[in-house]
Amino acid sequence: MKLNQERRLPMPLWLQGAFEFAQVALLSALFVLLPLIAVWWADGFSDRSFASLARMGGTAWLLVHGVPLEVQLAGGTSSRDMLTGAITLTPLALTLVPFFLAWRSGRRLARASYTDQLWQAGLGAIVIYAAAGAGTAFITGTNEVSATIPAAMLVPLIPIGAGLIIGARREAGSWARLIGVDAAEWVAATSQHSRWAGSYVWSLMRASTLALMASLALAALLMTVAIGLHWSDIITVYEGLAPGIVGGAVLTVSELGLLPNFVVWTLSWASGAGFALGEGSLVTPLGTQVGPLPSFPILAALPTGGLEYGIAALLIPVVAGALAGWWFLREGENHFDEWLEIKVHARWFTSTISTLALGVFVGVITGVTAGIAAWISRGSIAIGRFTDLGPDPLVTAVWVAAEVAAGVVIGYALAPLLESDPDAVEESSTAER
Repeated sequence: MKLNQERRLPMPLWLQGAFEFAQVALLSALFVLLPLIAVWWADGFSDRSFASLARMGGTAWLLVHGVPLEVQLAGGTSSRDMLTGAITLTPLALTLVPFFLAWRSGRRLARASYTDQLWQAGLGAIVIYAAAGAGTAFITGTNEVSATIPAAMLVPLIPIGAGLIIGARREAGSWARLIGVDAAEWVAATSQHSRWAGSYVWSLMRASTLALMASLALAALLMTVAIGLHWSDIITVYEGLAPGIVGGAVLTVSELGLLPNFVVWTLSWASGAGFALGEGSLVTPLGTQVGPLPSFPILAALPTGGLEYGIAALLIPVVAGALAGWWFLREGENHFDEWLEIKVHARWFTSTISTLALGVFVGVITGVTAGIAAWISRGSIAIGRFTDLGPDPLVTAVWVAAEVAAGVVIGYALAPLLESDPDAVEESSTAER
């Protein structure tokens, strides 16, 4: 008897999730290993053993996932002379590699899952990735450089978990299809005031996201201009190092990996908060005070001395806030203003209060997210005074919040002049009277 179709047993979702994220771990490890193999092949390491190369690759894999590394270096002949510290500076651009791999796998798992079943695939993915992190920390740990097993298990789950959720949501198209909860239907069943409040809060979040993204984009543009103006200095540092083709390529990859960190640092600099390049140093628009720096080519783009026009950089968060205020007017979801207008019949008062409240709300949310970005981008390399690298999260949050809030008020107040809607212009004129 001949069968027309071969019988196949379906793969359980938890096993498919484990298989997908085992691939993520393997591919991200290969991405980290390739530059190290190139340096090893070019006799760039004193220890030529495969075990040393594998340990170095595993350690780099953990660092790319944001796992802190504990370092112990011999500073003398006795145990009291041991230099201890931690490497916590994560190259955020390289962290995007496992994130996007997890995003791809999240889409594949969403296609394979029915509604309310994604958690099974997610559970398998989390377990296998936590095991990969713990195993890597256990195998690669040495007396000089090591990572704690709990940190190696939990911290890598942050970027890959975010990639899994975002990718699955992108494939499903809605949370209702993904987890069985229809937010729109739930909101429709609430009162009118609740729907207004929900729409207002959602618009605030979107406006704050716009303000943060615009600030980072303008900061990236400013950093690009600074690199272009100091390009000859950067090339001079490269020539002085004479790293060779392989060494130069690895050095450039390291700089590219830290570019998102530098963009956040530039935003902190432009806000006025500044950032540190070692203990006791501070780089701000009003001046730069740092000690001796390592020969890292991109550091040649740092501003030096007094900056006559540095104060103009403070306009970056203000302009971003103005764009957010303009967008909020176009969105037409200022229900707090409508509620005030119902309660108080003095348009000049309600318009002023609602606009100021809008600036405060958007400014605070943007400041908090900017502070989180500053915290993620900062770190330490556990060498001497370089245990303080990057902006202070709290100071950055306060400066960005204040400047974005001012920009939102300006943008929302002036937005009717940029619109072709005559009703909006008339309403703005009435509010001013």
